[in-house]
Amino acid sequence: MHFLRQRDGLRVPSSEITPRADYENRREWLKAASALGLAGLGTGLGLEAQAQTAGPGKLAKLPGARSAVPGALAVEKLTRYEDVTSYNNYYEFGTDKSDPARNAHTLKPRPWTVAIEGECAKPGRYGIEDLLKLAPMEERIYRLRCVEGWSMVIPWEGYSLAELLKKAEPNSRAKYVEFTTLADKAQMPGVRSGVLDWPYVEGLRLDEAMHPLTLLAFGLYGEVLPNQNGAPLRLVVPWKYGFKSAKSIVRIRFTEQQPVSSWTKAAQQEYGFFSNVNPKVDHPRWSQATERRIGEEGGFFAKKRATLTFNGYEPQVGQLYAGMDLKKFF
Repeated sequence: MHFLRQRDGLRVPSSEITPRADYENRREWLKAASALGLAGLGTGLGLEAQAQTAGPGKLAKLPGARSAVPGALAVEKLTRYEDVTSYNNYYEFGTDKSDPARNAHTLKPRPWTVAIEGECAKPGRYGIEDLLKLAPMEERIYRLRCVEGWSMVIPWEGYSLAELLKKAEPNSRAKYVEFTTLADKAQMPGVRSGVLDWPYVEGLRLDEAMHPLTLLAFGLYGEVLPNQNGAPLRLVVPWKYGFKSAKSIVRIRFTEQQPVSSWTKAAQQEYGFFSNVNPKVDHPRWSQATERRIGEEGGFFAKKRATLTFNGYEPQVGQLYAGMDLKKFF
């Protein structure tokens, strides 16, 4: 048995020492709880915490235990459910921020199947009910930063995308993961437009996709995803701009070559493949140095806050880009 010697001379078995990752995550959660005015957390969510992160009861419940992934609990005030579900980018339902909430009632999130394809040993098809049971549901409070300069803080329900990807057993040729979303003119009026080359396609490097923070989300605020937020499942990649977090996914494909993302295809000079939140790399038409938090007092005239590198997740993901020129690979 190994021991650690303390200043008072007592020896404590190493097996009784709290792992550093657990300690840091607990400290982060307690800070988040304090920032949100929560109490009575103990080893799980207390009643007040549940009240803060509970939806309005309009959709089916989808509870999750608090996440143990380091960095998964943002220490900030949550954006109101009403704002999260009424101010959206989802061009399949229209280009105005209010269009998805108005038009997405036509989306049918059941039945739903996701195909797993490409460079893997075990391709297959998963029904939504199978995916919901694949791994324990977690609640994660993530910042979401959009390229237009606005941001939110959202309590998501889901689990690490890696839980699904590992089941497929990607082979040595798998270097990237491509995500294809639903494009159905009958359900999605925006697909009838030529604003993008449908279907919507996004991609991640394999190590990005396998990172514990990359979330396969099925809900928010303790309920299943509203249609306008990407029902029945979507990505949430918190250190990248929001358009990287593909909604209503129908296919996941392992590839050897870098996928061509929809926005990169539409405007390569404006939307790079990596699209990491970087205050030093401006969009050609606006600065990324500051952001506006949706729902804060003052609305469009509220004081802006400084944008954080990797959206504040640099301690968790910065090593993925060690040595890279982040202005060239934007």
